[in-house]
Amino acid sequence: MANNSYNSKVLQGSLKPLGLLLIGSLRLTTEDSVADIADNQPARTLLLVGNGGSTFWQVFSRSAEFTDGRVDPLDRWSRRVGEQLAAQMHGRVIFPFEGPPFAPFLGWAGRTGKVVTSRLSLSIHQRFGLWHAYRFALAIPGLHDEPAAVSDFKSPCLSCADKPCLAACPVNAFAGPTFLADLCTDYLVSDSKSACRELGCAARRACPVGKVFTYLPAQAKFHMDAFVKSDY
Repeated sequence: MANNSYNSKVLQGSLKPLGLLLIGSLRLTTEDSVADIADNQPARTLLLVGNGGSTFWQVFSRSAEFTDGRVDPLDRWSRRVGEQLAAQMHGRVIFPFEGPPFAPFLGWAGRTGKVVTSRLSLSIHQRFGLWHAYRFALAIPGLHDEPAAVSDFKSPCLSCADKPCLAACPVNAFAGPTFLADLCTDYLVSDSKSACRELGCAARRACPVGKVFTYLPAQAKFHMDAFVKSDY
């Protein structure tokens, strides 16, 4: 298959009905240790697919996985659509929830030139801010036409004098050099009707970058409930 068989317009056309988008891409090297596609055909490009804002929620919340009452609905939905897209593109799919060892999604994201680490230890995207996530990656044999990664995107946290995210956390879970997960989860469990639990992390919501992409309340609550369950 020709290398130019893969282009952003074709891929975005497949992703749009799913509410997903191509967040970034990178050229793979042998150091990435990404397995061959098939028949010793090497994976040459990695496409990071996910959501920016709540567009995918409109699709996922109406899916069979969301409504069947079984565990891990988002992982199962991601697996179904990821495997379908990988088959269409003659590639293979990689998921962030499979492991250990877990695939280095955050490291890959950093290499796209569009993402850096925020003061909250979450990845902050140059357009979507803190309101994005990776659902899967597609490893393909061809080269993608996505522009080369830029290196001039600097963390907006460096020039943010007020740091509203830190002041917004009700338990100061981000006050130190590392995220104090126990403080956060204890608070979320003790008050299941708190704004953090119902609307999403208050510190995350306080960040001004990409605020227009803030998750819908139903989506934010879904993720926060899943976060609590993962720790208890």
